[in-house]
Amino acid sequence: MTYRRTILAGLGLALIFLSSTALAGAMPVKPVAATATAWNKGRETGLPIPRYVSLRAQKARMRVGPSTIYATKWIYTKPGLPLEIIDEYGHWRQVRDDTGVTGWMHSALLSGTRTAVIAPWLTKNAMLRIDPNLAARAIAELQPRVLVSLQSCTGTWCRVSVREHSAKGYVRQEKLWGAYPGEMFQ
Repeated sequence: MTYRRTILAGLGLALIFLSSTALAGAMPVKPVAATATAWNKGRETGLPIPRYVSLRAQKARMRVGPSTIYATKWIYTKPGLPLEIIDEYGHWRQVRDDTGVTGWMHSALLSGTRTAVIAPWLTKNAMLRIDPNLAARAIAELQPRVLVSLQSCTGTWCRVSVREHSAKGYVRQEKLWGAYPGEMFQ
């Protein structure tokens, strides 16, 4: 008898919506392929743009512009949430979340630690497997938006751990928002 559990999307994102704009039509954003032509260098850090980071702070304000004088658009309260940096200005980073919402955050609120969420656009759960192989035994089913820590990616598979369930294994890279298709890192 095989045992497999389903891990629910218990992110508890607790996003506080502070804008008058409704997000009724907000759709998840699929990552673009990481190609040499798709990458630019950030004018402040020299690091690639776009790139994924994660939320460091317990409470982080996304602002309309790159300064504290700009209005707060969102307040994020889930450390580890993956965000995509799409621009830089001084100590400010323009970020996008997995729903496509963009705004500015101070760099002190962000971390280079790589995390991902199971792709929000999936209609089926993603399988967490014991080895990076479609024939490998499934350890768990991960619902869309489950938060995972990324240890490494091969361009096809990512070694992940599910923070609150101490489950570790491999997920197909295309099933993640937080790693670009074809991106490799250790």
